[in-house]
Amino acid sequence: MMDQAQSLRRLVSSKDTRPVQSSGVSARIITVCSGKGGVGKSNFTLNFALALKSMGQRVLLFDADIGMANIDVLMGVTARYNLYHLLKREADIGQIIQLGPDSLPFIAGGSGMDELFSLSEGDLDYFTNQIAQIADTMDFILFDTGAGLSKETMKFITSADDCLVVTTPEPTAITDAYALMKVVHNSHPEVSFKLIVNQAGDEREARATSDKIRMAASRFLQLELPFLGYISSDAHVVQAVKKQIPFSVAFPNSTAAKDVNRLALSYLAADSVETTKVQGIKGFISKWLKRK
Repeated sequence: MMDQAQSLRRLVSSKDTRPVQSSGVSARIITVCSGKGGVGKSNFTLNFALALKSMGQRVLLFDADIGMANIDVLMGVTARYNLYHLLKREADIGQIIQLGPDSLPFIAGGSGMDELFSLSEGDLDYFTNQIAQIADTMDFILFDTGAGLSKETMKFITSADDCLVVTTPEPTAITDAYALMKVVHNSHPEVSFKLIVNQAGDEREARATSDKIRMAASRFLQLELPFLGYISSDAHVVQAVKKQIPFSVAFPNSTAAKDVNRLALSYLAADSVETTKVQGIKGFISKWLKRK
């Protein structure tokens, strides 16, 4: 049986975009967001995706950071095609999927992210059908959104199965992460958040940071906010960024790499992954269309 990378290579090299090895189970849609920039959201998303893949999960990474997309830069990969080419029908879904480190499939948003919010009905149907073909072969689709809470990011957050909020122990990051969840929760209380503390000095600092946000969410929003885990401040992360290699690949024995693996295990073990009904990509897009 072909593995995921082989299947995708076949898909990329072929004009035949019929589903490959569909599991019959809808992919879980995860949006990763942050209240502000500079907290390491994209780096977390990339390495979290790689960690899930290393655990046997089939993962597609989608760079949905409008205007600031940099997942390909973090991987040291030059994307020949991006979402724009799909929306303009200059390439099909198989062609815009690139393979990063460890054969991680990803889609670069590029200028196509702007186009995505102004599609005609016919173009939207085409996009939905194209994405659905590859989504049928995935367990998880991760959307790395822009920092802060733009109208576009709001649509991604409120349409996904899960939203992972990345913050750091810095006071401004804490405040902005809480503010983001407050705005979303007040209009869409059904959104499922999970908190990640990045660049933590140690576990005590990570838990103290988490406790501040979780207590405020519980007291003022009546929102129970699961703490998924933390990633330690680690010099290897900076070194990996300069090398344009994910830190979990460049330094697999580093503290940060071990932390992100633990986070992935925690996520897979969470009751929500096992029991919450997953809507799949078509359900995600259906919700997305209804959001203003």
